[in-house]
Amino acid sequence: MRLRKACLLVLLLALAQLLAAASAGGPDEDSSNKEDAVEEEEEEEEEEDDDDDDDLEVKEENGVLVLNDVNFDTFVADKDTVLLEFYAPWCGHCKQFAPEYEKIASALKENDPPIPVAKIDATSESALAGRFGVSGYPTIKILKKGQAVDYEGSRTQDEIVAKVKEISQPNWTPPPEVTLVLTKENFDEVVNDADIILVEFYAPWCGHCKKLAPEYEKAAKELSKRSPPIPLAKVDATAETDLAKRFDVSGYPTLKIFRKGKPFDYNGPREKYGIVDYMIEQSGPPSKEIVALKQVQEFLKDRDDVIIIGVFKAESDPAYQQYQDAANNLREDYKFHHTFSTEIAKFLKVSSGKLVVMQPEKFQSKYEPRSHVLDIQSSTEGSAIKDHVLKHTLPLVGHRKTSNDARRYTRRPLVVVYYSVDFSFDYRAATQFWRSKVLEVAKDFPEYTFAVADEDDFATEVKDLGLSESGEDVNAAILDEGGRKFAMEPDDFDSDTLREFVRAFKKGKLKPVVKSQPVPKNNKGPVKVVVGKTFDSIVMDPKKDVLIEFYAPWCGHCKQLEPEYTALGKKYKNHKNLVIAKMDATANDVTNSHYKVEGFPTIYFAPRGDKKNPIKFEDGNRDLEHLSKFVEEHATKLSRTREDL
Repeated sequence: MRLRKACLLVLLLALAQLLAAASAGGPDEDSSNKEDAVEEEEEEEEEEDDDDDDDLEVKEENGVLVLNDVNFDTFVADKDTVLLEFYAPWCGHCKQFAPEYEKIASALKENDPPIPVAKIDATSESALAGRFGVSGYPTIKILKKGQAVDYEGSRTQDEIVAKVKEISQPNWTPPPEVTLVLTKENFDEVVNDADIILVEFYAPWCGHCKKLAPEYEKAAKELSKRSPPIPLAKVDATAETDLAKRFDVSGYPTLKIFRKGKPFDYNGPREKYGIVDYMIEQSGPPSKEIVALKQVQEFLKDRDDVIIIGVFKAESDPAYQQYQDAANNLREDYKFHHTFSTEIAKFLKVSSGKLVVMQPEKFQSKYEPRSHVLDIQSSTEGSAIKDHVLKHTLPLVGHRKTSNDARRYTRRPLVVVYYSVDFSFDYRAATQFWRSKVLEVAKDFPEYTFAVADEDDFATEVKDLGLSESGEDVNAAILDEGGRKFAMEPDDFDSDTLREFVRAFKKGKLKPVVKSQPVPKNNKGPVKVVVGKTFDSIVMDPKKDVLIEFYAPWCGHCKQLEPEYTALGKKYKNHKNLVIAKMDATANDVTNSHYKVEGFPTIYFAPRGDKKNPIKFEDGNRDLEHLSKFVEEHATKLSRTREDL
């Protein structure tokens, strides 16, 4: 018995020792795990450091150096001259140019001293592409002591190598600017003497001005080669404040065309070729002379747009000059003509000194005058001529087309009747049959604009109105202020049904058609989601500043912007007076016409209290830093919530 007890005691002691050992092993194991985790973190940090080192390392491909956002500045810092090519991997021209560029690299490597030749993938190295204003591929630049010189010659080895060697010379200096610099001392002398001159009012700190500068100078060079040359000039509006005030400069850059000292707004493109083409067109006369009656008769028979003819005795007629000045202001949107022919004056049933505005025969009707005449005297204001043209531009029921919609049919409310519209000889009778039904209604509602439109030309609009499957040959809708749309219930179309529809609209009895995704149930993220049904309540909220991004799900630039935009939303999430929002513009209606979406992404800042004047974000750098700067520049009031405080 004693032996059994002793054995049991030994077993218990052994078990206790085992348990103690196991217990002691726990912390050692835990410590081991922690050590392993630390080692893993260190390995990850080392890998990240290796990645950074990889980015800093300047690699070489077939003799061409590969630069990126990380290693660029370090590499070029001590270089006198560097040849750069900005390319896109998918670009056909870049692929075609690649073998030639490698030959250039080989040739410049043999130079004494060697000149480095590098390439930059502009699609992945967006910071560098934005910094150097790259907008096409391939773009070639020569860096001289850190300053970029645009290469504008042919993409051949001989020409590029020769240009790089020229710039690499120690005594090389950039050629003087072609763009004239104007101050209060020389402004009037230069501008008053020029038949036509384009003047840019800029601010040295303005990002848009910096972006425009190289394009403006390139255009100046191109236009200086013309005969006669068309000069381009610039004014530092922050230094020449009197000039800026004199010409109502309130934003930068402001561009104005001057003709013998008289200013006209510049509404053209802002890149080299666009500026060149626009200014060449602007340099011609704003009105073309008609010498034969047959021309007027052909206008009436064949034209699709308003006919504008000034009738004068001679070019010395003071009224003629008034007409020319007014035509210059409207020349982008209208074709102006003039005549000194008594035969044409007789045909038009007017005397000299008259402005005649009339419609082609196919748009004339018994409900409106054949022509609208304005008497022009030497004292007639240009604004009166302009008002006369604008007032009578459209017939009672015109033809709305995709080509004239943005220029002619901007007035709202607009009553549109959709069907198969074709004014060619074979189909004109059918087209005019339905148009005559619209005329009967239009004459009773002069405060509205009426038009017919081809249903195929406006198929997307008809679909968005919910009318593409109506089963009717003729459909109608009203496009109202603020982007609101009203569709007529499908029915047999005639004057009575259209009149009833327009009356219901006038009395406010119609409900607008809004294309919209479902309203999000949970919308508490850093970026608020806007849909068609919530556009007015969120974006147009008069008490809040709103930054709204219009995007398309398939848009590559939008996908690239998404993390930056989300970071922006997080940054300002706790500012109660500011909303960062986004909207899929392909699936939702923008219910306010002041927010025009012509590409993706489009970003507007809608300031509280002034929602009808949104500010468009036009900086090419859509990163957190530049977006934040834009927000803080325009925010009316930034205040944090209590939770953030």
